[in-house]
Amino acid sequence: MPAMASRGRGRRTINEINMVPFIDVMLVLLIIFMVTAPMLTPGMIDVPSVGKSPKPPKTFAQVIIQPDGKLQFKTKDGERPVTLQGLGAAAKTWQTSQEPSTPVLISADKGVQYETVVKTMEALQKAGVQRVGLSVKQGG
Repeated sequence: MPAMASRGRGRRTINEINMVPFIDVMLVLLIIFMVTAPMLTPGMIDVPSVGKSPKPPKTFAQVIIQPDGKLQFKTKDGERPVTLQGLGAAAKTWQTSQEPSTPVLISADKGVQYETVVKTMEALQKAGVQRVGLSVKQGG
């Protein structure tokens, strides 16, 4: 009968997950991140420098973006307000009276949102303007 008694007392299975190895791994990762975080340098963007073109164009049109986002289309004949939707047509109409490679310059105040400048460039590109330039302020 002793053999029968031992049969009922087998090993019990443990239904819990052992958390100690998990905690050990997490502490090691925490230490690694704490040690390496001060060594990381913040990402720097190399902004291209501005240089003068060897020969500035004789004839060009200028799109002036006001600080409030309004657009002015300026040529040697004068300056007139345009909308973003009408900019492409105005530039293309002006360019047909000039050489096809005549540039259109975009001048914007530094407070103008970047999105406005990009939308202006996109409108000129959709209109088929081949040369678009950005007007910049030289010096400090």
